[in-house]
Amino acid sequence: MGRSPRQSVTIRHVAAEAGVSLQTVSRVVNNEPNVRPQVRERVMEAVKKLGYVPSLAARRMGGSRSYLILALNDRDRTIEGWQLGQGSDWIDQMLYGGMLACAERGYRMIFELIDTHSAHVEREVNAALSSLRPDGVILTPPHSDNPAIIDLLVAQHMPFARIGSDDASAGFAIRMDDGAAAEAATAHLIGLGHKRIGFIAGSEEYRLSGARTDGYRAAMKAVGLPIVDGLVQPGDFSFESGEAAMRAYLDFGEPVTAVIASSEQMALGALHVARDRGVDVPGELSLVSFDDTPVVRFSVPPLTAITQPIAPMTAKAAELLIDAASGKESEPGVHVIPFALAVRRSSAPPRG
Repeated sequence: MGRSPRQSVTIRHVAAEAGVSLQTVSRVVNNEPNVRPQVRERVMEAVKKLGYVPSLAARRMGGSRSYLILALNDRDRTIEGWQLGQGSDWIDQMLYGGMLACAERGYRMIFELIDTHSAHVEREVNAALSSLRPDGVILTPPHSDNPAIIDLLVAQHMPFARIGSDDASAGFAIRMDDGAAAEAATAHLIGLGHKRIGFIAGSEEYRLSGARTDGYRAAMKAVGLPIVDGLVQPGDFSFESGEAAMRAYLDFGEPVTAVIASSEQMALGALHVARDRGVDVPGELSLVSFDDTPVVRFSVPPLTAITQPIAPMTAKAAELLIDAASGKESEPGVHVIPFALAVRRSSAPPRG
């Protein structure tokens, strides 16, 4: 009895057509070894004849791979961003890069939220690993430098990639050069003629925050510009910390003429306070963001911004993990993905 036109072709149909077991079909479609050439050819003829497209379950049947990559993001910060609805597209870009890279290689990416501050973080990660059995794990900041998570993955011999980390001691490290990006943003403002440039730092929980501050300091030092007390303001990537930093700048005896913020939310907070105080951007104050998200492109004025290669970094992480799962040699060391500086109307030469 034949299949109805609406009935999809399954691995069982291919096995019956080729006269082999389900496991043999799975090994062939996964290009696994230990299949005789004649059998492989017979299975591929059946696949072509029936128009079979292998499912994830079928692919997992014949070997040790799960064809899943697990991406872990920080629960508290992610949920807070969703609840506030403030428009950050970091997660969108991460999913975009990782999911497309996985799909191109016959994989799927699963996205999970883990509380990096929890005393039970190892239990949370273990639960995700046990239930999904991924072929690799992508860690995003601050998980990328969380020793509890890293030690657990090393102990379980689980391949993992670390987004935003410059530490190649364990796993694959994929990052942009945060220090060079901060230098580029600072040099852009110096090139416009600014000398009193403020820098709103990111959360100390993230190693990249220190690299960005160091890059700013290096650019200022390179041209002999002093970094007086108060030019570097603390921040935590939030809108409120950007507001607080800008209030501090505007209360200086000699106000700054330009500010670089380590996130788009801090840049928008700074812009909000400048408007409230009647400070014209960029006429009296130039402003640069460290994220090139839709909200900074559509703000008034549109903000000059460092474009982080979030999607390319996540795609690279997925590719490295999939190569590792298939036994392919991967490039060692830290993988640095280029950034860009998008110049818009929020930066201009200082008045006078």
